[in-house]
Amino acid sequence: MTGEDALFDLEPAGVADPGYAALIDRPLEELMAPDWADAMRPVEEHLRDALAYVAGQAGAGKHILPAPGNVLRAFQQPLADVKVLLLGQDPYPTPGHAVGLSFSVSRQTRPIPRSLANIYRELHDDLGLQPRVHGDLSAWTEQGVLLLNRVLTVEARTAGAHRGKGWEAITTAAVTAVANRTDGAGQRKPLVAVLWGKDAESVMPLLDGAPAVVSVHPSPLSASRGFFGSKPFSRTNELLAEQGADPVDWELPVL
Repeated sequence: MTGEDALFDLEPAGVADPGYAALIDRPLEELMAPDWADAMRPVEEHLRDALAYVAGQAGAGKHILPAPGNVLRAFQQPLADVKVLLLGQDPYPTPGHAVGLSFSVSRQTRPIPRSLANIYRELHDDLGLQPRVHGDLSAWTEQGVLLLNRVLTVEARTAGAHRGKGWEAITTAAVTAVANRTDGAGQRKPLVAVLWGKDAESVMPLLDGAPAVVSVHPSPLSASRGFFGSKPFSRTNELLAEQGADPVDWELPVL
C-alpha cells in the first residue's frame, strides 16, 4: 500500500471514493475499534466537526493528508491493548508519506523521512538494532504501541496547517482514555508515554502520573539538542517491566 492508500474502504468495490465527507456521518463503530468508539463518544460531536472541517478543505481543492480511510487509523488498534503511547505532532506534509500512524510511512516510501531516519539512528545507538530500508512501523502497533499524532490531518506541504482546527480535543480525549484504563481489579493498566517535542509534551497533565519518556522532537532541526542519546526504547521497556508488562520488541521486520 502506498503512503496515501486507505486502510479501509469507504464504499463498496467499484464505487468512487467520496473522500473525507463520507467519514462525517459514519457510526463510530465503523471508524474505530469498539472500545475506542465507547471512549470517544463524549467527544463525538467534536470529532464530526473536525472531519467536517477537513472535508470542507478538501472540497475547496486543498490536498489533505492522510487519505480519508487512514485519518483514524491509530484507533483501529484496540484501546485495551495499548501499553505505550508514542505521540507525534501532525502527519507528514509530504504527499505519499502520511499513513495515519505517527512517524510511520508505507513500506514502499523512499527515501524515508528524515525524522524517521533519526529515530532509526537512535534505535541503533540505544539497542543495537539495524535501521530498515522501509519506514513501516505498524509492527509496533501489534505489540500495543499507539502511534498517535496530536493533530490527525494536514494540508500537503504545509506543516501544522490543521493545528487549532479541532483535532486537539479528540486527541486529548484519546490520551485521557489511555491513561485512565483499569483492569478487572480496578488497578491502572501498564502504560508508558513517549513524548517527542513540545506538542507531545503538552499532554503530560493528562497522564495522571503515568511514567513518560520525554525529549525534543527527532526532526533534523532539533534531534541533536536532546533526542540523540535519550535512549527512549530501552527506557520504555524498563518502565514497562517495572509495571509488570512485557517489553516491546522494537526490531522491525525485514521487507
